[in-house]
Amino acid sequence: MDEPNEAPENRELYALLNLSPEASDEEIRRAYRQWAQAYHPDKYQSPHVCFFSISLSQLFLCCFAIPSQSVTCFGIFLSQMKDIATENFQRICEAYEILSDSNKRQIYDIYGMEGVNSGLELGATLNRAEEIKAELERLKRMKEREKMAAHFRSSGTILANMSLPHCLNGDGLFRGMAMTSEIQSDLSKRDAITIGGNLAVDGNEGGGAATAVFRHQISEASSVELVASAGLRALVGVQASRTLSSHSAATMGLALSLQDGSLNLSNLWTRQLSETASGHIQLALGTQSSIAVGWQKKDERRSASGEVKFGTGSFDTSVHYTHRFSPKSLGCIGGRVGSSSLEIEVGGGRKISKFSTVRWLYTIGIQGIFWKFELHRGGQKLIIPILLTKHLNPVFASGALVVPASMYFLLKKFIIKPYYLRRNKQKALEKDEKTSSQVKEARAAAEKAQKLQENVANRKRNKQLETGGLVIMRALYGNERVLCNLNSSSETSLESTSEVIDVTIPLNFLVNDSGQLKLHEGVKKSGIMGFCDPCPGEPKQLYIEYAYAGNEYKVSVGDYEELIIPQGAHRI
Repeated sequence: MDEPNEAPENRELYALLNLSPEASDEEIRRAYRQWAQAYHPDKYQSPHVCFFSISLSQLFLCCFAIPSQSVTCFGIFLSQMKDIATENFQRICEAYEILSDSNKRQIYDIYGMEGVNSGLELGATLNRAEEIKAELERLKRMKEREKMAAHFRSSGTILANMSLPHCLNGDGLFRGMAMTSEIQSDLSKRDAITIGGNLAVDGNEGGGAATAVFRHQISEASSVELVASAGLRALVGVQASRTLSSHSAATMGLALSLQDGSLNLSNLWTRQLSETASGHIQLALGTQSSIAVGWQKKDERRSASGEVKFGTGSFDTSVHYTHRFSPKSLGCIGGRVGSSSLEIEVGGGRKISKFSTVRWLYTIGIQGIFWKFELHRGGQKLIIPILLTKHLNPVFASGALVVPASMYFLLKKFIIKPYYLRRNKQKALEKDEKTSSQVKEARAAAEKAQKLQENVANRKRNKQLETGGLVIMRALYGNERVLCNLNSSSETSLESTSEVIDVTIPLNFLVNDSGQLKLHEGVKKSGIMGFCDPCPGEPKQLYIEYAYAGNEYKVSVGDYEELIIPQGAHRI
């Protein structure tokens, strides 16, 4: 559940020092001194430092028959308190170092700790938010390019053709196999090279080819590619691309076949028709001249494409539609009609992991009835088409579609879905356990911080009691729903619930000498020293009961709301 009225991010350091995001340099220094005095490690000497003083204390206590073990325990207690103080003091110093530096503070306000730790250095020319943002984006792009250049990007496909009729005749199940592989690497900011190859086996025949492509980015709008291929399709060629406008681009290629010496010319024009649709026209001149016109449309839930192609003595038309039922499942239907093809294809797919998707497709056409199984993982594909029969028997065709589809839905209902429900439940339990562990650690850290605040808080409380000033009697921070019950019940043990934390000590600590307490707007209260988030993801509230000038008051404020007390409107 999202936080209601969520304020801008990058306010944690302001919460830590209880400062407004608009705090002045003097307010930052004053807040730092206040917190540093309370959390300075030198206030809590370790047993090694105070060995001499403890020895004298032991001598004194022996005169009164007080056990020396008490002194040892006191030394251990001081050591623990010093560790707690050191940890919190480092957080305070880090916050002050960033917020007291105008450049670092400006970066933090825009990008948070990620921006501060990015290595961005500001000079006299970078003094506006727009300039800082542009420089940081430049550094991010540079790091991304370095990361990409340090890793090869690979892709590949394995196609295994199977035939059930051949298997039944004793000729074996596999009828052919093809493999393609490609590796791309950036040589520089403008240059990239791609090396690929393919192998194909069909019956007793086979062959392969190797291809190399060198790409050079001439400008932001233009690029050129040099292509060389050896093997079954030996050729050399060049291809140039240019962005003509914000909505259109063109590509022109010229290839020379090394087998028969023929030239092939290709032209491709693409244009963005709308935000989700584009179209293209492709012209090829050579041994197999053709012209093709196509379009495609894609949004979050559906995608569709189609193409009409006319060649020398041939034509081909194809359409394809995919609908996403959920982020993990999809269904698709397609068809192809041409001078040598006539088929309809239906199927579906499901995402089984972050990087993997499986698909099952059913194809019926003049070449026969096929099942096709696909596994997509990253840039790799495994495709297995299975020929069921070459005869278009209506009964067999219906059974080949209905039987596996029915089996899938039965498996999904009785095996797959229950399995995923159990797994998701287990993951939810693990997440809850992890969250509970994090909340437990945050509570422990808040309690440690409160221990160091306690002496100062009690001293301020006693001083305010003497003068009839502001005294926080009870303060709870946590789940809004739980705390709202305070207005309608007399429950007194809310401090024990896991969704609420007692923050009476931190708020008494924050009361100033004038008898006022101010918490700033837009700063999440869980970041205040001595606070923590007891219920991540839930709306939170701060409930306070306080006394002032002999009267009792009560107030509740949201997580990001400003609080200034005392106020007459809070009087009970």
